[in-house]
Amino acid sequence: MTNPQSNLDELMKDPKAAGLLKNRALLQDLIHSDDTQKLMQMLSQNAGDGLKSAAASAAKGDTGALMGLVRQVMQSKEGAQLVQKIQQAVPQTQKD
Repeated sequence: MTNPQSNLDELMKDPKAAGLLKNRALLQDLIHSDDTQKLMQMLSQNAGDGLKSAAASAAKGDTGALMGLVRQVMQSKEGAQLVQKIQQAVPQTQKD
């Protein structure tokens, strides 16, 4: 079984992810936002119990199944709009 800390270390190498993880207030707001809750509801409706196993696999470093579910939801207009709104809520990293 993969060490969760090693997955966090890998995630911290991504500047956007690292910035988000370091900003607890923003992360909490994002997690509890209406858009995120709607997206989670759509994922649950589309995947059923598959969402739990996809999330567990993603926590172990295999994001393929979870990304497949997100792509499936994004095929709908509402799903694509929700993902776009969530992405816009995350501050962009500044380039030098």
